[in-house]
Amino acid sequence: MRRILMLALLASIAVLASSAIAAADPSVPTGERSFHGATLEPFYNAENAGQIGYLLTPGKAPMKANPRAWSPLYIVVYPRGTTAASTLNCMHYPAENCPSHGDEVAGAAASIAAANGWDTYDSGVLGHDHVGDFPGGADFNFAWEPVLVLFTSAAAANEHLVTDTQIDDAVADGKAIEVELPQLTFNCAAVSGRIWSMATPVVGS
Repeated sequence: MRRILMLALLASIAVLASSAIAAADPSVPTGERSFHGATLEPFYNAENAGQIGYLLTPGKAPMKANPRAWSPLYIVVYPRGTTAASTLNCMHYPAENCPSHGDEVAGAAASIAAANGWDTYDSGVLGHDHVGDFPGGADFNFAWEPVLVLFTSAAAANEHLVTDTQIDDAVADGKAIEVELPQLTFNCAAVSGRIWSMATPVVGS
């Protein structure tokens, strides 16, 4: 009987382990990478759902663009427990893979939500996605203004927002808010997946 119980326990553990491994989507690029002194991150095309590109940010690029030339880069922040996606452009849990800004994004989301009386991020932040226009899009430029997109409830955070239309609709419905961060506007360029494949993953703490 003990042998049967042990086999049953091992089988249960195997099933749980398989589920945990399957939870992550290996087809979705995630995390920061470095390339010749620059930083690379994946982002979604705001005008074409599901299309992914890559943002390259020079390590020492001064920000001197006229505000009229700024474009929004939406930072959509998801809480732990969301069913929207298992793999995000930047993961903060179980390990941080965007160390240049991940902790700050997660901290800001939790702080702003708490100040508004929402419990959305009380259990922590799973990660965030970047959503912006690709070259040729109406809102594409080389100067990007980060705009946090925060969900007003855990239920609202179960929708994966990967276009600007989806973001606008969520905000209009009261499911999310936008927090503009003009002081953090930065320069970067959109590059191909080939550059991404040659870059080196940045290891967080």
